[in-house]
Amino acid sequence: MYRFLLTPRWLGITLVSLLAIPFCVFMGTWQLSRFDARVAQHRTAERAPRPGTAPAVPLSRALPTVKTPVDQATSGRNVTVTGHYDPAHQYLVPDRYVDNRGGFYVLGLLRTGDGALPVVRGWLPGDADHPGHVPAPPPGQVTVTGTLQASEAPGDDGVDSDGGLPAGQLGMISAASLVNLVPYPVYNGWITLVDAAAPMKPVPPAAPPNTGLDMQAFQNLGYTGEWFVFAGFVVFIWVRLARREAEVARDRALGLIPDEDDDAEPTPDEDGTTAGDEVEADAAASHPVTP
Repeated sequence: MYRFLLTPRWLGITLVSLLAIPFCVFMGTWQLSRFDARVAQHRTAERAPRPGTAPAVPLSRALPTVKTPVDQATSGRNVTVTGHYDPAHQYLVPDRYVDNRGGFYVLGLLRTGDGALPVVRGWLPGDADHPGHVPAPPPGQVTVTGTLQASEAPGDDGVDSDGGLPAGQLGMISAASLVNLVPYPVYNGWITLVDAAAPMKPVPPAAPPNTGLDMQAFQNLGYTGEWFVFAGFVVFIWVRLARREAEVARDRALGLIPDEDDDAEPTPDEDGTTAGDEVEADAAASHPVTP
């Protein structure tokens, strides 16, 4: 009854099903591993000290090179760095909020021996287009202590990636947004000063990104279930089609369904007559109708 499984058509269906099932299982397992990784990150973040509370370390220990990015391990760490501010490159970062009040960041570039570190010197209330008095960076060599933050990206809170800001303003704090504005290398991260010079207020450091059980983490868990359901659905469809094919073969063997050849129309001969026409003609000749 199941000999049809050896036909080329069913061998192809079976091969596709056998390939689809492990693929779905692999994708579901991968999505589950992503969720487990986020759970582990969340637990690590819960055990880690709050941003800005750990003892300060030299910048060179946290970021060995200018290109070293601030990651989850270094984000929120206090660092000390020595250098001098570049007074020709100070920027205002508009539409930033502190204590639910609108204002702007005052961003300076602290030149070190390897490059320049973006430093948020503080926050001021008001409109960056009409900032009023903004304190100038201190002259000469200084040593500052601040909290490391990862470079901002489009989509982060407060980031303006559309461009078109006036000269002297910056919509996103990142090496990518500064590399074309200054003639020297820029660190792939920035710090917010622990102590800000009056009248500026210090900007509270943010927690490292992607360390919580956010909606994206639960999306990974939902995708896990979907892929496993797809694997089960492939098995269900294969079994359902095979049983239906077997039922049709059984009914055909019992004569409940005519063979496909029985339903075929008679093929006409070269003179346009069919085999049925010839039989009827012979029957009429052998039994002539009498008037």
